[in-house]
Amino acid sequence: MIVLALGSNLAGPWGPPERTLNRTLDLLYDCCIPVRQCSSLLRTAPYGKTDQPAFLNAVAIVETHLPPAALMRRLHAIEYAAGRRRRLRWGPRTLDLDLVAYHDLVIPPPRHPLPDSALRRPLALPHPDLHRRAFVLEPLNEIAPFWHHPVTGLTPRQMLLALPPGAGGRVVAR
Repeated sequence: MIVLALGSNLAGPWGPPERTLNRTLDLLYDCCIPVRQCSSLLRTAPYGKTDQPAFLNAVAIVETHLPPAALMRRLHAIEYAAGRRRRLRWGPRTLDLDLVAYHDLVIPPPRHPLPDSALRRPLALPHPDLHRRAFVLEPLNEIAPFWHHPVTGLTPRQMLLALPPGAGGRVVAR
């Protein structure tokens, strides 16, 4: 199972966040990344840098023949087309696409932590912050409740229950 997380909290060339996310789902198909299942859109509190508008978030299960690094390049190209410019880590954005999981592939994060100013991080799978992000776990639990993290073996629900109250971009509306 290949899992993508989608988010937006700024209007861009494709319109407001909801329209941007819907156009992204259509564009993924056009880019040979068909969406097999998509969660509901959730309004969530910002994560990391909190003095910005709320986000719309979703999770999609996709298929592709692309290997992970090529898939990430394609996702970055879609972000760019949607007006995304990487200026501030965890800052507001027209579109954010994250590769959350690629089947059961495990690519560990770098041994030495990168500074918060690093805008592009090396590919790590599953996403290293997955277990801290309610805005990914909640929609993932909606569409793939029986999926298991390939390292910890935990389901999305188990990871959600382990979050401290109010952590990880809490869901504020469905």
